[in-house]
Amino acid sequence: MASSKGRLLHAALLRSEEAERCGALVPLQTEIVVVPGCEPFVLRRLLSETPKHLRSAGPKPNPFLPWDPALEVERLSDEHVLILNKFPVQRGHVLLIPQRWQPQSGWLSALDWQTLADVEADTPGLWFFNSCAAAGASQPHRHLQLLPRVDEEPSCPLASACSAQLQGSQPSWPWHYRLSPRKHCGGPAAAAELRELYECHQWELGLGAPQQQSQPLRPYNLVIEPTWFLTVVRSQEHWAGMSINALGFAGSLLITPESDIAWLQRHGPLALLAAVARQAS
Repeated sequence: MASSKGRLLHAALLRSEEAERCGALVPLQTEIVVVPGCEPFVLRRLLSETPKHLRSAGPKPNPFLPWDPALEVERLSDEHVLILNKFPVQRGHVLLIPQRWQPQSGWLSALDWQTLADVEADTPGLWFFNSCAAAGASQPHRHLQLLPRVDEEPSCPLASACSAQLQGSQPSWPWHYRLSPRKHCGGPAAAAELRELYECHQWELGLGAPQQQSQPLRPYNLVIEPTWFLTVVRSQEHWAGMSINALGFAGSLLITPESDIAWLQRHGPLALLAAVARQAS
């Protein structure tokens, strides 16, 4: 698919410039907030107005059928397309979506994993997935999200903590999750490994199996980077005025006017994640 590494990231950055000029791309303005005791988490305060689609309750229009052509980066196959996130915090934030309707709450397919691995072979980074509204998803149409990373750049604030857990040098967290190492990054071997880890985690966490259930039995988040794969089972979407999606379990939190910073200072970000994740039995 990609003839030179980083081609898709380059295309996404060029498309971002064009889309912002025509108003199709609306980058969110944020600032980093330092809260003592919250390290290594990164907290960003939202300075822009909260996008309307994130504020509205009830049924929402599907922004991906059809998707805005000004946000299209590349059609990857007859089934998938790579588009820009309309409201990015980071430049180059892209979404991998099916060209035809697939529910966010359904099982991720072999073709989803194959296409993710193809993109990863060209442009590695931090992938994340919110399985439904209770896990932080803002849209019901399936979309996997990628924050590209350059060489030697940490994938996320909790990357070191995840690596330490895998090495046995850091205790596990008190919620229901699975964290597994990866051996392959990008390509056919990665696609098979990703699918195997996904289905193994789902089964071990009591979320079911594609052969037995029509969709996973509970809300969950995925956080995936080149060396590990994390699945977290969710109990609710928000706590202390903060909405938490998969990026929370990667160590990134977004602060809005509704956020209870005093609560966060008293209890810390791990307590926040524990409040929105299903507790370990």
